[in-house]
Amino acid sequence: MTSGNSQPDAAPIAACTISRDVQNFDLLIEDMETVMGEAWGDLGFTEALAFFYQPEAETVEFVAIAIDSQDEEHLPLMGEIITQAKSRGIKVILVAEDVTPAALHKLLRQGADEFIPYPLPEQELAAAVERLRRPAEPVAPAAAPARAHKLHADSQREGAVIVAQGLAGGTGSSTFAVNLAWELAELTASDRPSVCLLDLDLQTGSVSTYLDMPRRDAVMEMLSETEAMDEDIFGQSLISYRDKLQVLTSPADMVPLEFITPEDILRVVEMARSHFDFVVIDMPHTLVQWTETVMTLAHVYFALIELDMRSAQNALRVKRALQAEDLPFDKLRFILNRAPKFTDLNGKARVKRLAESLGISLDVQLPDGGKSVLQSCDHGQPLALSAPKNPLRKEIAKLARSLHELGNSDAEAA
Repeated sequence: MTSGNSQPDAAPIAACTISRDVQNFDLLIEDMETVMGEAWGDLGFTEALAFFYQPEAETVEFVAIAIDSQDEEHLPLMGEIITQAKSRGIKVILVAEDVTPAALHKLLRQGADEFIPYPLPEQELAAAVERLRRPAEPVAPAAAPARAHKLHADSQREGAVIVAQGLAGGTGSSTFAVNLAWELAELTASDRPSVCLLDLDLQTGSVSTYLDMPRRDAVMEMLSETEAMDEDIFGQSLISYRDKLQVLTSPADMVPLEFITPEDILRVVEMARSHFDFVVIDMPHTLVQWTETVMTLAHVYFALIELDMRSAQNALRVKRALQAEDLPFDKLRFILNRAPKFTDLNGKARVKRLAESLGISLDVQLPDGGKSVLQSCDHGQPLALSAPKNPLRKEIAKLARSLHELGNSDAEAA
């Protein structure tokens, strides 16, 4: 430890880095000096366990465990370090470079509080420390939306899977998924609960924000052990919104998109399908290893774009990528969000040129809902509750009715 053998007048140590060689993480050293000043020290892996029993450890607020690919063979030792730190009330920040998702998964399961990739994003260590210092908010027992849902083991439904994915940032895919799920739930009042909303954007998912819901630790636990998942475990991961819509939020911690495998996704979606009439999935913007799994399971796969160059370029890239891998590009149903008004003839001409140049059909065109859409998201309510006459809400409700009618006709034909 470089700072552990402090002088009698030295300030107590409030944080420590733990690594094979901290000089391999020079950016971490700089950020630690910025955040903690001189009130931190450095430990090796073997030194850390002994340090926890010393009097100096009583003042330690958190440790930052820095690892790279060479440290994966010592995962049991690092797991023990995390366990010992947590048993003494010391928070743990995991700083990792070129570490496999399986190794990260194991250490996060051991109890690490924060994960930061290396090289460190600007101000990310300071933000992580601030989150660690923030007092835990008391859980309000009377919060109705936070109630878990009880599933029946004998359920034999085969729900329709509806997927929403934005092909560029800010295209409104999460807003669309949340409002579509709510409109579907409102249409099936005679058979509740019939709709399940899955937020599979593991890093920046905002469904919990748009419905004013807490992110639950049970989600991470369920996704980590899908092999052992049953109706009770899945049901405990869901949160009921106004007794009509069941929601699986994204995890409380930001985790790599490879944290879950195609097999995990298959189990989760099939579990949801067996208990709900409709399963609405909000996907991340990027293509991941389990995108093909979701696309195969999807009955309708909505791809949201806007009338701009970035959306056009990304749509073309997605088209090329899916066709190169022989994936069902034809399953995508493109939605143009913030479409031009009916009287905007120039805008209508641009829409036609966009569709022709990409070789796609813009099946649905959603109007710009204005400021009330953002206000609805910030207030944690669907548009049907906060702005029922909003033009965007009306179009999504119309789409929900058509999907419901299509589902009923398919069921009768079967």
